Order: sequence, then structure tokens, then C-alpha cells
Amino acid sequence: MSGRGAYYKNLYGGRGGSRGGGGRRGGYQDRNSYERPNSGCNGSHGPNVGRRGDSGDLAYLLSTLEGKGYKAYNDILGCWTFTRPSFKLYAEKIQSDPFAPPSLFRVTMDQQAAGYPAFATSSRIQQIATGDYLTRMFYSLVREGGFDRPLSGGGEGWHGKKGGSINIERPCQHVLERTSCLVKRESIELRFTIALPARGRSIEGHICMKMLTQNLPQIIEEAIPYASQDEDALKKHIECVEDQEFLRAQLPTANLAAFVRDGAILPRVSGADDCPMDKNDVTLFKSPESMSVEFDLPHAGKVTGMGIPRGVTLIVGGGFHGKSTLLNAIQVGVYNHVPGDGREFVCTDPTAFTIRAEDGRSIEKVDIRPFINNLPFGRDTSKFSTQDASGSTSQSANIIEALETGTKCLLIDEDTSATNFMIRDSRMQKLVATEKEPITPFISKVRSLYEDFGVSTILVIGGSGDYFQVADHVIMMDCYSARDVTNQALAIAREHADSNPQPRIPFEMPTPRIPIAESFDASRGDRERVKVMGKTQFGFQVQFGREDIDLSYIEQLGEYSQTRAIADAILYARNNYMDGKRSLLEVLHKVEEDFDSKGLDVLSPTLLLGCYSRPRLLEIAAAINRFRALEMR
Repeated sequence: MSGRGAYYKNLYGGRGGSRGGGGRRGGYQDRNSYERPNSGCNGSHGPNVGRRGDSGDLAYLLSTLEGKGYKAYNDILGCWTFTRPSFKLYAEKIQSDPFAPPSLFRVTMDQQAAGYPAFATSSRIQQIATGDYLTRMFYSLVREGGFDRPLSGGGEGWHGKKGGSINIERPCQHVLERTSCLVKRESIELRFTIALPARGRSIEGHICMKMLTQNLPQIIEEAIPYASQDEDALKKHIECVEDQEFLRAQLPTANLAAFVRDGAILPRVSGADDCPMDKNDVTLFKSPESMSVEFDLPHAGKVTGMGIPRGVTLIVGGGFHGKSTLLNAIQVGVYNHVPGDGREFVCTDPTAFTIRAEDGRSIEKVDIRPFINNLPFGRDTSKFSTQDASGSTSQSANIIEALETGTKCLLIDEDTSATNFMIRDSRMQKLVATEKEPITPFISKVRSLYEDFGVSTILVIGGSGDYFQVADHVIMMDCYSARDVTNQALAIAREHADSNPQPRIPFEMPTPRIPIAESFDASRGDRERVKVMGKTQFGFQVQFGREDIDLSYIEQLGEYSQTRAIADAILYARNNYMDGKRSLLEVLHKVEEDFDSKGLDVLSPTLLLGCYSRPRLLEIAAAINRFRALEMR
């Protein structure tokens, strides 16, 4: 056996001596007995309990597991040092059986081996951009090499081959802070999953050995070290993100709610594919001359495009001419995008939030009096609660909740709004007396929202010219080309001001609500369970204990990993900051402060996960507000 051990050490880069204690088998103890690794294998996080050794030790161990019961895979828990390339492999959590969620692994490489220059690691935004780039690199290499596919395509039944795939969280078109790859000045860390291979419930040790000691090092060698990267592509990625971050930060100084760069590609391939359409098949965006503004960016230099000023802006035009396409680009302009996305320099107020009607959603003690009051039978709307909201009450609550959590820009599409919430024309006003109508339409409040509280609104309007009377700017989309028709729209509004007046009613900000921690019960059976459903035709969902939180209509959520972070952020907020005194906004500000200072790992301090990407405070609040068991004070 000592000869076989030497063979694997020579083949897979072992250094010859045992590292886990004495003995002919490289010092391995009984698989039910584990030791805490020394500081050399702890990485930058908490202790990793398990074995330690080098790649030769790992290869030998896996060869001895061939044919054993699946639980024997727990033997590989721990830290394994590789020399070609130089990195440490951590087996963090091993799946319980071949059908369980895949095992958790991470790789760390210190900067001495990784060799990244200062432009990739110096600032926080550079670290986020580099981590995003390396996540995409690892994902691409795994996918192109077929390493993300299981051993069997199916059909072999219970006793057939299972597992054998390597996966990392798939990034969307946005550049987000993620835990799939953490870049620091001193190290690079990648987190991914591996479905450990088996036949039936018996370990495929030799296949696993090839995966971990041959395939994985090859992927790591191409995915992580700076020497393996396309320097120009990496630099372009980082500089593009830095420029977008810089531009978005300039919007308040320029008094803009959003900016759309000339040459942007706004249409997407499909509703299920967020990639851009071929530039030869679309009309590239061009700003109307009257709305054109220029920014001088740190890397890209001078860029021009359409600046949408703060205030009330309408996007009008015929059907299928690009109104919603423009608004959709603006709503994801709160994020940075990858080079080549087409929307790289579509930048929006980072607090902008999309508002729509949501029939059937739950509402808990929301003060909807600014829009709905004097309900029949004297029902109170200062603390309105329901488990089955109508279109108008849900849209009212959505606006109040967004304002409560700090939005300074509302994004609304007429197509997804409740008609009686948006407008009440003169003929209806004559038929239904004002005192008999409990709904104050949004058109009567939109000016006060901006003039009294600085909250801008960008609306897609296709069928109600009444909004011309309250608009500051009107953009017409004509065959996907933008035109400034503000003067024409305001002239039309003046012509009809007497025959169809729109009252302007002052808006009153709601009183902040305080979440009750005890209402956030995630228990299911004997423990708390939080589960996330992927994006299907019904959108994202969070299973929080026995309740489902429907996030289908939270349109600015970009990927599954954001939803995972939201689910665990709710528990984190409950456990740490919901004290019965802090308002919802105060609670979420504390969570954001922890994200900024400690990273997303605060959500799972005992098990390092690679499946988080950072959501905005507004999306976390939206999930909390849609929790049907929620109690507020």
C-alpha cells in the first residue's frame, strides 16, 4: 500500500511526507475522526474542520474509497494543498447521498500565485468587477469543457451513474457583488459545487479522483491566475464597471434621474434571454438633440446620450415602438452591466423602483390614505391590511412601501397598472361624484411627490393624454427612435386644460412602520427552513417556513442568487436588528452597513456559500412586505 501511496503522490504532485500524522497510509485516521487543520489551511475565514493533505494524499484517499458507501465521501472534508497551480482546495460540505444537493467546495489562491496588478484589486468596485469576471471565466470553462454535465444523461435508473458535474452560480448580465468569487488584495477565492460521482449509492472513487486532481486543477489554472487572463478583456471589464459607477454617481449633480447613452442596444433577445439582440437587427439608441448631455468618464472619456431630468417624465408612442423597451432598460440601469450588454451606460438613480399592480398580494398596516380613503362602511386605510389586494390597493401600497424604504424615483408602465389608480377622466368625474370615489388617482399626486418630496416619476403612457398636464418632459418613441415632444404635449395640455382639468392634491408621506420579529417564523417541522424557487414563468419565490413569498412582480431582481440573499437577509435582519423599536428602513440600513463592512458572508457565517449576489435594500423590503404572516406596528 505504501507503494501505491507513493505512486499517487508522484502523479498528482504530493511532496512525499505525510501531513495528517504517522502511518503507512499518509496519516489518515478513521473517517469518523477529524482534526482541525493548521493555520496554513484555514483560509481567510473561520476554521475548516476536517483532514489536511496535498493533492497526492487526496488522490490516494479517493482511490481507497472506490466502491464504498456514499457516506464515506465525508473523508475528503478538509483542506488539500495543490502545487501546480498553487492553491488550496477546501471541501466544505459533502452531500448526504447522490440525490442530495451537490457538495460545497472552494479554492483559495494567494496573490503571490495569482499575480493580479493593483488595477484589479485596489478598490472595492475593482474587486467586485474582477470577481464578476472570474466567475464568468470559471463558468465558461466548466460549461465549454462539459464539466457541468452529469456522468449519465439519464435512463440508467437507480443503480446507474450519478453526479460528476461541477457548477458555479451562473451570473446574469448585471455586474453584482457576489460570493461565488471573492477578490481581495491578498487572495482570490472561488466557491462552487460538485456533485460527487456514484454508481447507485457506491462511490466512484477513480472518477472523483480525476475530477478533483486532474480536471479541477486544469480549470483553476485557466480561470484564476492573472497570467492566464486576456489582459485587455479583464481591463475593459473593470474599467467599464468603474465608468458606470462613476456616471451613476454624477446623476444627482446633473439633476438627472437617468441617462441612456447614444449607441445603446436596448432590445433583448427574448423575454427569457436578457442578452442583446444583434446590433445589425435593431435601431441603436440616439438622444434627441434637446435632451443630449455629455459626461467625461475616467476611462471611456466623453460619452453623450439622453439625460432624463428629475421630475415627471412621460414615455409615449404607438404600440410596439419601444416604449416599454426603454423603460425596461432604465429599470435595470440601477445595476452595472458587462461590456457588450448594450446597456453599459444606461444608468439610473440607484433608488429607482418599478411600481405595478399586483392583484392578490398581501398588505400589512400600510397607510394608503394618500391614494385611497373614505372606503364604504368606514374602513380605515391609515393602517390598511388585506390578504387579497385589488389592483388599485396593491399599486397604492407598492408606492407607499417604496417611499417608506427610500426611493427617489418611481418607474411605472401603464400596461401593468390599474386603470382606476392611474386616471379618472372628466366624464367619469361627472358621473361618479368625488365624495363617492375613494381612489385619488396617481395623476393628482405625482406633481406633489416631486415638488414637495423630490421623488421623480418616469411613466410609460400609451392611452391617457391627461398626463400631459402634469409632465415636465415627454419623450416619444417612434420606431425605437426617441424624440423630444415636450412642447407639443404641453400645448395640447393647455388646449384641454379647461375641459379636462386634473386637480393637483398635496401628498403626505407615510408614518414609518416597525416590523415585529416574532411574526417571521420560518419553522417547518423541527427547524427553520428557507428555500428559494428558481425563476420560472411564475418568477422568483421564497419558501419561508410554511409561507411562500411571491416575488414574481419584483421586476428589478436579476438572478436567483439575489433571491437567495434576500431569503437569508430576512432571517439575519430578524435575528439581529428587529427589536420592536427600529423602523423597517432602519433595520435594513443596519443590514446594508453589515454588507458593506463584512460582506455577504454575514448571512451564513458557519458555512461559506457561493450562492449569494447582493440585492438592493428595496428588494429585501419588497420581500418582507409580501410575507403573508408579516406583522407591523
